[in-house]
Amino acid sequence: GMSGRWVAVLGLVLLASPLCGGSGRYFTEEDMEGIRQRIKSMFYHAYNSYLDNAFPYDELRPLTCDGQDTWGSFSLTLIDALDTLLVLGNNTEFQRVSSLLQDTVDFNMDVNASVFETNIRVVGGLLSAHLLSGRGGVEAEPGWPCAGPLLRMAADAAAKLLPAFQTSSGMPYGTVNLARGVSPSETPVTCTAGVGTFILEFAALSRLTGDPQFETAARHALLALWDTRSEIGLVGNHIDVQSRKWVAQDTGIGPGVDSYLEYLVKGSILLQDQGLLNMFLEYDRAIQNYTRFDDWYLWVQMHKGTVTMPIFQSLEAFWPGLQSLVGDLDGAIRTFQNYYSVWRQFGGLPEFYSITQGYTVDKREGYPLRPELIESAMYLFRATGDHVYLQFGLDAIESIEKIAKTPCGYASVKDLRDHKLDNRMESFFLAETIKYLYLLFDPAHFLTGCVLGAGGYIFNTEAHPLDPAALHCCSRHARERQELRDILLSQSKPPPATHSQSETPKAAESQSESIALKPGERKAAPLLSCPVQPFSARLAVLGQVFTDNT
Repeated sequence: GMSGRWVAVLGLVLLASPLCGGSGRYFTEEDMEGIRQRIKSMFYHAYNSYLDNAFPYDELRPLTCDGQDTWGSFSLTLIDALDTLLVLGNNTEFQRVSSLLQDTVDFNMDVNASVFETNIRVVGGLLSAHLLSGRGGVEAEPGWPCAGPLLRMAADAAAKLLPAFQTSSGMPYGTVNLARGVSPSETPVTCTAGVGTFILEFAALSRLTGDPQFETAARHALLALWDTRSEIGLVGNHIDVQSRKWVAQDTGIGPGVDSYLEYLVKGSILLQDQGLLNMFLEYDRAIQNYTRFDDWYLWVQMHKGTVTMPIFQSLEAFWPGLQSLVGDLDGAIRTFQNYYSVWRQFGGLPEFYSITQGYTVDKREGYPLRPELIESAMYLFRATGDHVYLQFGLDAIESIEKIAKTPCGYASVKDLRDHKLDNRMESFFLAETIKYLYLLFDPAHFLTGCVLGAGGYIFNTEAHPLDPAALHCCSRHARERQELRDILLSQSKPPPATHSQSETPKAAESQSESIALKPGERKAAPLLSCPVQPFSARLAVLGQVFTDNT
């Protein structure tokens, strides 16, 4: 009757009340569908502007409506946006661009490239496009997902980065020439993130291709960094990779450090590696002890723990999402609220914001359409179901449309106080900002799942999703091939009597395991466990069935 309906309405009101202040709004499924359409049209406005006016340059210049090379010279925006096409469901364009990139991109060029940016944008973008191509209806070659043209391109790009890791510490240089390796005059000073943000892409490459050198290099760099932490458990933000001395001793969770911490968590989930998580948890204790004040995070001196800058930097907005991944939901919610209050003040997150002054910092008033706060909103909406995160997503769409839209794409905001624009549209606008916005409003999307919503897929720091099931599947194939070779070799010599009998059950057993741990591996904490389907089952769902022992 009537009273029942009132209770239901009241229930909605309670659900929708945001965490602090403001009028709560409840988003229906139709609302969300309408917003997804808006996000798609934002994507195509930017994407078509790039294709029509900037391709094959790296980036679109939206004010002059032309292109420029920024991070190399490999049509970066197109590589970065490739998997977003699939996320939005555009398989035909995904297939067209996949072929186009295979025909036009060559990494053997005499250009200096950022090792970090090339890894997260190019290697990451090609890897995720390769892993998602089975969903995109692309005619997969027989060995997929352990082989394929996009995987070869990713490995080719990563191979160009490996010379940077040839240092006395194993920590990489920041810049490499794709044709000639590291320049003799190259500075040995690299930021922490530039040392510790390779394990997702490089381990994925090694496990898919069976070539161990990528994962080995990434792990070596991670461990070298771990060994340099201070007596109070913190790392700085720039280090000399030859002498292992910290050049910049400020530390926080933001620029220069951010994705190192992120990759310890995500690497532990992707690879089911408890050791990486333990490293993160130890850092996290020090970070909470020394840098957290009132759910803001400040910058401190790595040895003494004294505050050096009471400043919030926009890149730090990824942190609530990471906290929700490791299960610290209360802290994540409170920190997000702090950051959202800054967003509401300006219609975007200024690059630097003084926590003590409550205002922007000179020369750092810009907002280059970054994704980090939206990324956190996506994780927190998954974890809580609170519509305040959808309200934030809608605010973000409206700000970007109002402030940054130009006839030719979307421009970085040079100054949030007067809304002046910069002649640049970074590739992460299409790779991350749009993708996380879309996923925020599409909670049933195939990329989402368990692990508090990281799903069977783990996003690299450029929002390129990687599939743990494929990694397991390919590393098993490699092991089985090795076992088969051993059996064949052993049969070419006269076998010892017991050998042949013990061999067969072993091979049979390895075919039936799905994603069991290797002997001697510790089962990760329950937090990290995600009931990942074996890859064959996942494919059966996609309408292609391969048995596990192809």
